[in-house]
Amino acid sequence: MRQTLIVSSRGQITLPAEVRKQFGIKSGEPVIIEERNGELVLKPATVLEIEMYTPEQVAAWDREDRLDEAERQRVLARMKKPARTRSTRG
Repeated sequence: MRQTLIVSSRGQITLPAEVRKQFGIKSGEPVIIEERNGELVLKPATVLEIEMYTPEQVAAWDREDRLDEAERQRVLARMKKPARTRSTRG
């Protein structure tokens, strides 16, 4: 699909209704515009809600996840063992 759009004096364009419908773009929803090999690519965006954590929460998780010395040594020993290789049978 190829269409010519007019850029307003405020730098805005209007996406034709058929394009919005085809790509599921509704009024007020975000889109992404990016430069790709000298062309502008416009695509629907997805907005994900994120949760921000305080430094105190992160520190508490770090404390909870900390290994005791014996467990740490077991992990290190397992990491030093060579990986097993599969034998091929024909």
